Amino acid sequence: MKTFSFLLVLLISLTSYSQGWKILESHNVAFSNKDVSGTFDDISGTIVFDPANLKTAKLNFKLKVESINTGNGLQNKHARGDEWFHAEKYPYIEFESTKIEKTEAGFKAIGKLEMHGVKKEVTIPFTFSKKGNKGTFIAKFNVSRSEYNVGKKGNDVADLLKITATLPVQKK
Repeated sequence: MKTFSFLLVLLISLTSYSQGWKILESHNVAFSNKDVSGTFDDISGTIVFDPANLKTAKLNFKLKVESINTGNGLQNKHARGDEWFHAEKYPYIEFESTKIEKTEAGFKAIGKLEMHGVKKEVTIPFTFSKKGNKGTFIAKFNVSRSEYNVGKKGNDVADLLKITATLPVQKK
């Protein structure tokens, strides 16, 4: 009986582990406000997500700051510089979930967002759709750049950034 119980626990653990997802190359992490828009073209992460078992869910992401792309070379250089994102000192923007919950509109990831050396708890609403061994996560939320000391306070660039992340994934 002990052997059977051990095998059952092992099987359940392996099933939970198999819910890992790989981010596909066609991802899009976009930001915008009234003054600027662009994308972060390099994202990596760990996604363990099964809508039926949110207790084991984990959403951890790293955006490479150097990959910021506004479509304007000079603007990219300024954004990567020490007055804004300071890519050399703070090479990544990171999110690590601590809890995933179901909502009426989909889900929400609660966790720590670290940017420009500042780490804050945030809640990121998202949806997930699945078809076969592929799926898509879509998150839309706002970030106040001044709360993370990005850019100078009082400059002419709007503070609130709208973030839209579309992450097509495939089961590992």
